[in-house]
Amino acid sequence: MQISLDGRTALVTGSTQGIGAAIAAGLAEAGARVAVNGRDAVRTEEAVERLRSRVPGGELFSAPGDLATDEGLAEVLDRLPQTDILVNSLGIFGARPALEIDDAEWRRYFEVNVLTAVRLIRAYLPSMKERGWGRVLNIASDSAVVIPAEMIQYGMSKTALLAVSRGFAKEAAGTGVTVNSVIAGPTHTGGVEEFVYDLVGKDLPWDEAQRAFMREYRPQSLIQRLIEPEEIAHLVVYLSSPLASATTGGALRVDGGYVDSILP
Repeated sequence: MQISLDGRTALVTGSTQGIGAAIAAGLAEAGARVAVNGRDAVRTEEAVERLRSRVPGGELFSAPGDLATDEGLAEVLDRLPQTDILVNSLGIFGARPALEIDDAEWRRYFEVNVLTAVRLIRAYLPSMKERGWGRVLNIASDSAVVIPAEMIQYGMSKTALLAVSRGFAKEAAGTGVTVNSVIAGPTHTGGVEEFVYDLVGKDLPWDEAQRAFMREYRPQSLIQRLIEPEEIAHLVVYLSSPLASATTGGALRVDGGYVDSILP
């Protein structure tokens, strides 16, 4: 099976590092022209240069803007008035005791993790429908289904993304545009190694350390290791391709079997 996104343009939000950066690289490797997004213009351009070194010959460009603000949204839309593929990867997370989450924090998580995706879909979906082809992917989390007690504000926002995806898939029904969410499981991203070593000790090699962490702290994982960002990117690239034309309105899991259910 060969995936080609030649001639397609993609926007990946929150793509200067981690899962978003891996998705941007994967789409570029498949031939797409990829807009890399971050809040800071300088750091976004630096991320583009790093990604170009990962994908020699890949067509990547900077589309900076803080999408949680009207000004940042306008900046991105001015840089990229339309796109064939929209990947909403932008998100924030953090631990906080449930009763200490104030109204401002609830609003911030909803604004950043949900409304940024809604606003971009609202901006790009009409032209996708007119052209008769498009892909919208919202990056959710296992926390959308298994709500973490230590960060229910994050879990709430990712649950909302599942509803957003299903609803907009209905809006795009019969147009050739698909809308899906991707449920990512525990992932090896920046800062996670330090977090793991703090819990299991620094004496073990990384592979053993992460497996010890998963056995003790994430025992429901069936692969018993952290997921690499590229593994999430593989599913996103497939869903972005013409090969996934019959997959829409879904919540597709790349969680290593973390969610203990046969359905999301």
